[in-house]
This record gives sequence, C-alpha cells and structure tokens, in this order.
Amino acid sequence: MEPRNNVTYFVLMGLTQNPKEQKVLFVMFLLVYILTMVGNMLIVVTITVSKTLDSPMYFFLASLSFMDVIYSSSISPKLISNLLFGENTISFKFCMAQLFTGHFFGGSEVFLLLVMAYDRYVAICKPLHYLVIMRQWVCVVLLVVSWVGGFLHSVIQLSTIYGLPFCGPNVIDHFICDMYPLLRLICSDTYVIGLLVVANGGLICTIVFLLLLISYGVILYSLKNLSQEGRWKALQTCGSHITVVVFFFVPCIFMYARPAETFPIDKSLSVFYTVITPMLNPLIYTLRNSEMTNAMKKLWRGKVISGSK
Repeated sequence: MEPRNNVTYFVLMGLTQNPKEQKVLFVMFLLVYILTMVGNMLIVVTITVSKTLDSPMYFFLASLSFMDVIYSSSISPKLISNLLFGENTISFKFCMAQLFTGHFFGGSEVFLLLVMAYDRYVAICKPLHYLVIMRQWVCVVLLVVSWVGGFLHSVIQLSTIYGLPFCGPNVIDHFICDMYPLLRLICSDTYVIGLLVVANGGLICTIVFLLLLISYGVILYSLKNLSQEGRWKALQTCGSHITVVVFFFVPCIFMYARPAETFPIDKSLSVFYTVITPMLNPLIYTLRNSEMTNAMKKLWRGKVISGSK
C-alpha cells in the first residue's frame, strides 16, 4: 500500500550550510568511514580465519563488527556524498529504506551489546562453568535473538510512520532520515505516534542501558575475588565495553527517551552513535586485546609471506 502523501522526495539540511565547513566535514567523515570499514572488516576476517580466536567473545565481536559495517554504510555514504556535491535530496523510498536499515542494525547492536555483557559476566563470575553455559548453540541463539529484536524494533518504527500523510513541506532539518524530524513533516496529529516511538526506541535504549550498568556493576564487584593479573585483564575488557556502551547509549537515550520534539543539538549527538561509535568499536576492542592483535599480526605475516612466494 502506497502512503497517502504528495511528497516524493525530501531535502536534508545536513550538518551545515557553510561550503567551507562542508569541505572540512567531507574530509573528516570520509576518513572516519574508511577507518570504520577497514577496522571492522579486519576484525571479521581475522576472527573468521584465525583458529585461536574461537571463544564466544570473539564470535560476538565479529558479529558486532559486521553490524557496524552495514549500519555505517546505511548512513555515512549518503552523508559524505551530500557534503561533497551539495546534493541534499533523498527520495521518499530511499529515506524509508535508510530509516529501516539504520534502526534494524542499530537496534540489533543494542541487544548484542547486552549479550556481550552477559558473556563477560559468565566468563568473569562463573569461569569454571563458562564453556558449559556459553555453548555454541547458545551463542547462535543469542545472536539470532539480537537480530530478531532489531528487526522487530525497525519494523515497528517504519510501520508507524510509513502510512502517514506527508503533505509538505519536505525539508528535514537533519543529515539522515529519522523518526522525530520526519514526524514534524506529517500533517496530522502525531501525539500517539510520538508515544509509540518513545516506547519502542527510548524505552528499549534506557532498559538495556540500565541492565548493562547493573551487569558491569556485578562484574566489577566480583573482581575482588580474582588475582591482581586477572583483575587487571577483566578491568581492561570491561573498560572497553563500558566506553562503547556510554558513547552509544547516552546520545541514543537523549534522542529517543523524550517527547517527540527536535532540538538543535540533535544532529551533533546523532554523529556519535551513527558515525563515531562504529569506528571506535574496532579500536577499543582490538588495540588493548593482545590475543586479537597477535592474531592480526599472524594473519598479516601469513598473507605477506604467501604473497612474496
């Protein structure tokens, strides 16, 4: 069923209208996107190929990197293209596709971060039972649940807005198609829809964030039972996870756990969880992980040696 509206395309206002600032942002976001793609794909390839990285933690990390690749690719290329060419139009269907893809993979990542926190809890607090609890089929089920959770979240978001009438204007004061900026362009009462968005987006982010804080609180409390070396290793792992969680969830909660209004700061905050966080994940999870860096070095040396032969 086609939506009842007179709008066939939208105009994205972007982050700035200043040509000089656009050029600077173009270079910056292009570099960030390249780093995001290279870093995350390197993690996926390394974990897939390496025989030493076979624990559930790396299975989930490879899944997170794969999600970040697609999540970032649903947003950054269009943003970079708009900054370079100044062509800020986006078709109605592409806008809806971007909305669906962004919320699908962003939502899946929310649930996967919770799964990863549970994995760390079991590894640190119940080390003797870790391999029994986190069996392969359990890990696969938890990953599928994350994907399904993200898909359902995205379907609900899209279905609440797709059939509503857009009568014009068609200017979106944002650099992506997102729920609240789109709701402002609908020419009917959106109060109930706004509540649904808060319940579906803001509530999920808030609940998962609180569960993550509780789980890491329990983990940190249990560290007193470990040796100094074990405590330091656990702190490093949890510290990297908590960094990602704060960067992703705090802006997300501010954006969606509130009435359906837009503020000037929204665009800047959106950059954190749409552009910066997917780039930070490979840096945070690999640079301080000796197993990961060693596996990458072995993989790279193997490729270089086989290439030279």
